Amino acid sequence: MQDATGQGPLLQGLDGLGGGRKTPPVERWNPPYCGAIDMRIAVDGTWFYQGSPIRRPALVKLFSSVLRKDPDRYVLVTPVECVGITVEDVPFLVVEMASDAAGVIHVRTNVDDVAAIGPDHPLRFDVAADGGLKPYVKIRGDLWARMTRALVHDLVAQAEEREVAGVATFGVASGTSFFPIAPVVEIQGLDDG
Repeated sequence: MQDATGQGPLLQGLDGLGGGRKTPPVERWNPPYCGAIDMRIAVDGTWFYQGSPIRRPALVKLFSSVLRKDPDRYVLVTPVECVGITVEDVPFLVVEMASDAAGVIHVRTNVDDVAAIGPDHPLRFDVAADGGLKPYVKIRGDLWARMTRALVHDLVAQAEEREVAGVATFGVASGTSFFPIAPVVEIQGLDDG
Protein backbone atom coordinates (compact mmCIF):
# COMPACT_ATOMS: atom_id res chain seq x y z
CA MET A 1 0.00 0.00 0.00
CA GLN A 2 1.30 3.47 -0.88
CA ASP A 3 0.71 6.84 0.70
CA ALA A 4 0.53 10.30 -0.92
CA THR A 5 4.31 10.28 -1.49
CA GLY A 6 4.02 7.08 -3.52
CA GLN A 7 5.84 5.09 -0.87
CA GLY A 8 4.47 2.20 1.13
CA PRO A 9 5.45 1.45 4.75
CA LEU A 10 8.54 -0.59 3.74
CA LEU A 11 10.03 2.19 1.62
CA GLN A 12 9.21 4.78 4.29
CA GLY A 13 10.90 2.52 6.85
CA LEU A 14 14.06 2.43 4.74
CA ASP A 15 14.79 6.10 5.38
CA GLY A 16 17.89 6.27 7.54
CA LEU A 17 18.38 2.52 7.75
CA GLY A 18 21.39 2.52 5.45
CA GLY A 19 20.39 -0.80 3.88
CA GLY A 20 19.20 -2.53 7.03
CA ARG A 21 20.00 -3.14 10.67
CA LYS A 22 23.59 -3.17 11.84
CA THR A 23 25.05 -6.59 12.57
CA PRO A 24 28.35 -7.53 14.23
CA PRO A 25 31.34 -8.25 11.95
CA VAL A 26 30.96 -12.04 12.30
CA GLU A 27 32.88 -12.65 9.07
CA ARG A 28 36.03 -11.27 10.77
CA TRP A 29 35.71 -13.40 13.91
CA ASN A 30 37.58 -16.72 13.94
CA PRO A 31 37.13 -18.29 17.38
CA PRO A 32 37.50 -22.05 17.90
CA TYR A 33 34.57 -24.29 16.96
CA CYS A 34 32.97 -25.58 20.16
CA GLY A 35 30.59 -28.16 18.65
CA ALA A 36 26.90 -28.10 17.81
CA ILE A 37 24.07 -27.00 20.08
CA ASP A 38 20.43 -28.07 19.95
CA MET A 39 19.19 -25.05 18.01
CA ARG A 40 17.26 -25.30 14.75
CA ILE A 41 15.69 -22.92 12.25
CA ALA A 42 12.66 -24.62 10.69
CA VAL A 43 11.56 -24.24 7.08
CA ASP A 44 8.84 -21.81 8.21
CA GLY A 45 11.45 -19.53 9.85
CA THR A 46 10.69 -20.56 13.44
CA TRP A 47 13.76 -20.79 15.69
CA PHE A 48 13.86 -23.68 18.19
CA TYR A 49 16.11 -24.30 21.19
CA GLN A 50 16.13 -27.78 22.72
CA GLY A 51 12.94 -28.61 20.82
CA SER A 52 10.94 -25.57 22.00
CA PRO A 53 10.17 -22.55 19.82
CA ILE A 54 11.89 -19.31 20.79
CA ARG A 55 8.92 -17.00 21.23
CA ARG A 56 10.73 -13.74 21.97
CA PRO A 57 11.34 -11.87 18.67
CA ALA A 58 14.14 -9.81 20.25
CA LEU A 59 16.01 -12.99 21.17
CA VAL A 60 15.60 -14.42 17.65
CA LYS A 61 16.94 -11.13 16.21
CA LEU A 62 19.90 -11.26 18.59
CA PHE A 63 20.78 -14.82 17.57
CA SER A 64 20.29 -13.99 13.88
CA SER A 65 22.72 -11.08 14.18
CA VAL A 66 25.57 -13.47 15.06
CA LEU A 67 24.62 -16.13 12.50
CA ARG A 68 27.12 -17.00 9.80
CA LYS A 69 27.28 -19.64 7.05
CA ASP A 70 30.64 -21.39 6.96
CA PRO A 71 31.49 -23.78 4.10
CA ASP A 72 30.27 -26.84 6.01
CA ARG A 73 27.70 -25.53 8.50
CA TYR A 74 25.68 -22.67 9.93
CA VAL A 75 27.19 -21.25 13.12
CA LEU A 76 26.45 -18.72 15.82
CA VAL A 77 29.71 -16.88 16.35
CA THR A 78 31.10 -14.47 18.94
CA PRO A 79 34.67 -13.25 19.32
CA VAL A 80 35.37 -16.15 21.72
CA GLU A 81 33.31 -19.14 20.53
CA CYS A 82 31.57 -20.65 17.54
CA VAL A 83 28.73 -23.21 17.78
CA GLY A 84 26.91 -25.08 15.03
CA ILE A 85 23.15 -25.00 14.54
CA THR A 86 20.74 -26.73 12.14
CA VAL A 87 19.00 -24.81 9.36
CA GLU A 88 16.35 -26.78 7.46
CA ASP A 89 16.33 -24.58 4.32
CA VAL A 90 17.64 -21.03 4.72
CA PRO A 91 17.72 -18.96 7.92
CA PHE A 92 15.41 -16.12 6.90
CA LEU A 93 12.08 -15.42 5.21
CA VAL A 94 11.27 -12.37 3.10
CA VAL A 95 8.06 -11.05 4.63
CA GLU A 96 7.72 -7.66 2.92
CA MET A 97 8.58 -6.33 -0.53
CA ALA A 98 8.22 -2.98 -2.28
CA SER A 99 9.62 -1.25 -5.37
CA ASP A 100 10.96 2.29 -5.34
CA ALA A 101 10.63 4.93 -8.09
CA ALA A 102 13.73 3.54 -9.88
CA GLY A 103 12.20 0.05 -10.01
CA VAL A 104 14.55 -1.38 -7.38
CA ILE A 105 12.87 -4.09 -5.30
CA HIS A 106 13.47 -3.74 -1.56
CA VAL A 107 12.79 -6.58 0.86
CA ARG A 108 12.54 -6.99 4.63
CA THR A 109 13.11 -10.30 6.39
CA ASN A 110 11.39 -11.82 9.39
CA VAL A 111 14.34 -10.59 11.52
CA ASP A 112 14.21 -7.04 10.07
CA ASP A 113 17.19 -7.26 7.72
CA VAL A 114 16.56 -4.96 4.74
CA ALA A 115 18.09 -5.41 1.29
CA ALA A 116 17.75 -3.88 -2.17
CA ILE A 117 17.73 -6.68 -4.77
CA GLY A 118 20.65 -6.15 -7.14
CA PRO A 119 24.30 -7.16 -7.57
CA ASP A 120 25.04 -7.17 -3.82
CA HIS A 121 21.76 -8.90 -2.94
CA PRO A 122 20.97 -11.16 -5.90
CA LEU A 123 17.78 -13.06 -6.47
CA ARG A 124 17.87 -16.76 -7.36
CA PHE A 125 15.11 -19.15 -8.29
CA ASP A 126 14.96 -22.82 -7.28
CA VAL A 127 12.29 -25.34 -8.19
CA ALA A 128 10.37 -26.92 -5.31
CA ALA A 129 9.67 -30.66 -5.14
CA ASP A 130 6.11 -29.96 -6.34
CA GLY A 131 7.42 -27.99 -9.33
CA GLY A 132 6.65 -24.59 -7.81
CA LEU A 133 8.98 -21.62 -7.83
CA LYS A 134 11.11 -20.81 -4.76
CA PRO A 135 12.76 -17.36 -4.97
CA TYR A 136 15.63 -16.57 -2.60
CA VAL A 137 17.42 -13.27 -1.87
CA LYS A 138 21.00 -13.09 -0.59
CA ILE A 139 20.86 -11.00 2.57
CA ARG A 140 24.41 -10.89 3.98
CA GLY A 141 27.49 -13.06 3.83
CA ASP A 142 26.23 -16.41 2.54
CA LEU A 143 22.87 -16.05 4.31
CA TRP A 144 19.76 -16.21 2.14
CA ALA A 145 16.06 -15.56 2.68
CA ARG A 146 13.22 -17.40 0.95
CA MET A 147 10.19 -15.40 -0.13
CA THR A 148 6.88 -16.31 1.46
CA ARG A 149 4.24 -17.82 -0.83
CA ALA A 150 2.21 -14.59 -0.96
CA LEU A 151 5.26 -12.61 -2.06
CA VAL A 152 6.13 -15.19 -4.73
CA HIS A 153 2.86 -14.31 -6.46
CA ASP A 154 3.62 -10.58 -6.21
CA LEU A 155 7.15 -11.13 -7.55
CA VAL A 156 6.03 -13.24 -10.50
CA ALA A 157 3.45 -10.57 -11.34
CA GLN A 158 6.41 -8.20 -11.89
CA ALA A 159 8.24 -10.65 -14.18
CA GLU A 160 8.96 -9.73 -17.77
CA GLU A 161 10.49 -11.19 -20.90
CA ARG A 162 14.00 -10.15 -21.98
CA GLU A 163 16.60 -11.55 -24.31
CA VAL A 164 19.52 -13.10 -22.40
CA ALA A 165 22.44 -14.45 -24.47
CA GLY A 166 20.15 -14.66 -27.50
CA VAL A 167 17.40 -16.57 -25.65
CA ALA A 168 13.97 -15.13 -24.79
CA THR A 169 13.95 -15.40 -21.00
CA PHE A 170 11.31 -14.80 -18.35
CA GLY A 171 12.71 -13.06 -15.25
CA VAL A 172 12.50 -10.26 -12.72
CA ALA A 173 14.11 -6.83 -13.02
CA SER A 174 15.24 -4.81 -10.03
CA GLY A 175 16.71 -1.48 -11.05
CA THR A 176 19.28 -2.23 -13.76
CA SER A 177 19.67 -5.90 -12.75
CA PHE A 178 17.75 -8.77 -14.35
CA PHE A 179 17.35 -12.17 -12.68
CA PRO A 180 16.29 -14.97 -15.05
CA ILE A 181 13.65 -17.47 -13.99
CA ALA A 182 13.55 -19.68 -17.10
CA PRO A 183 13.62 -19.55 -20.89
CA VAL A 184 10.23 -18.52 -22.26
CA VAL A 185 9.92 -21.79 -24.26
CA GLU A 186 10.06 -23.79 -21.00
CA ILE A 187 7.29 -21.70 -19.44
CA GLN A 188 5.15 -21.92 -22.59
CA GLY A 189 5.57 -25.69 -22.41
CA LEU A 190 4.01 -25.63 -18.93
CA ASP A 191 0.97 -23.76 -20.26
CA ASP A 192 0.48 -26.35 -23.01
CA GLY A 193 0.37 -29.26 -20.53
